Amino acid sequence: MKKKKFGLEGEATMINENIEEVVEDVEETKEEIETENQEIVAEEQGTAIDEQVQTEAVVDDKEKSNIIEREEVKEPTNIEAIVEGLLYIVGEDGVKLEQIATTIEKSLEDTKIILENIQHKYASEVFGIELVGYGSVYKFVSKKDVYPYAQKLFQTTKTNALSQAALETLAIIAYKQPITRVEIEELRGVGAEMMLRKLQARNLIREVGRSEAPGKPILYEVTEEFMDSFKLYTLNELPDLPEFSKPEQEENLFE
Repeated sequence: MKKKKFGLEGEATMINENIEEVVEDVEETKEEIETENQEIVAEEQGTAIDEQVQTEAVVDDKEKSNIIEREEVKEPTNIEAIVEGLLYIVGEDGVKLEQIATTIEKSLEDTKIILENIQHKYASEVFGIELVGYGSVYKFVSKKDVYPYAQKLFQTTKTNALSQAALETLAIIAYKQPITRVEIEELRGVGAEMMLRKLQARNLIREVGRSEAPGKPILYEVTEEFMDSFKLYTLNELPDLPEFSKPEQEENLFE
């Protein structure tokens, strides 16, 4: 009986030992699986990070490329100032829309928008000049509020205070009116733009429309103020201009 009992206890002991070994194997296998899973997760995370870094690098490269492209086609920020300078240079003559567009290398629509922006800017009361466009010809002119002060600036109580150049210009206008600035300059041989402005400011001449010549230049004539200053009732009282002999008569003198 004792032998049998010992046999059973021995078998039980062996079974317990086998069970313990199996449990140890299971735990080792479990640890190995967990370790492998952790390594896989870490590897996947590393791969994801690498992919994200690569994606960000590609995005950065694209953004840099876009910035470079934008810089290459970047428009000058002072284009309106350039147009203002051109308008100032041409003065009273003005400049056509097409000429401005060609000069600044823009389309007619874009150029018109630029001019409209300048017009809007100078419409403010803080400026004494404004941009006008008549027949697609644009130029700067002084505002109406400036006119009475311009009269005071150039006002004179004596006719002889006028310069010789002013008297010559007035005489040409009085005898040839209505007349354009270009025609006055052809007769005098010098520029007349500034002189015309001064005479206008003194109210001795005025604009009376535009010529049918190319560019439709402004026509000038004398005013009632001119007539009062020179004590004239009509322009017919002006002295007759000297008559110059004809070429044929000059040739006869040498025969």
